[in-house]
Amino acid sequence: MHAESDERGQVVVPAAPEAAAGDVTTEDPKGTPERELGSRAPRFVQASRALHLSWQVGVFLVGLAVVGAGAAMLVLPGPGWLAIFGGMAIWATEFVWAQLVLHWTRRKVTEAAQKALDPKVRRRNMILTTIGLVIVVALLAVYVWKFGIVMPWKIDD
Repeated sequence: MHAESDERGQVVVPAAPEAAAGDVTTEDPKGTPERELGSRAPRFVQASRALHLSWQVGVFLVGLAVVGAGAAMLVLPGPGWLAIFGGMAIWATEFVWAQLVLHWTRRKVTEAAQKALDPKVRRRNMILTTIGLVIVVALLAVYVWKFGIVMPWKIDD
């Protein structure tokens, strides 16, 4: 920041940098302020409207490519959800809506992790898993008892 002079020749130093248009400060659930929402582009890019618009188009296209690859990896081999969240993180460097989506996702994942670590929920999940395994083993035993085990190399035509 540059110091500015008033009419009397005295130097005035700004107390805090002013927020850019569209920047919003958020707080996490603990009450601590998080980083401001808005563009993370360098200042020289933000200074020129044409350069900033081309920067946003580039960020959008790179994020779209990563999200598209992640969507393809949902049905093909690969870490699909990881790539989708990576593309959202790329978008979040420039777009407020993507930052808000990532904040919401982070909050929901934290809540789910806390809920999963609750002893009552863990006990319920263990009981349901045990019941499910018992049912699968019982169905497999009934199938083997009724049809037997036939190896592929001993099939008679």
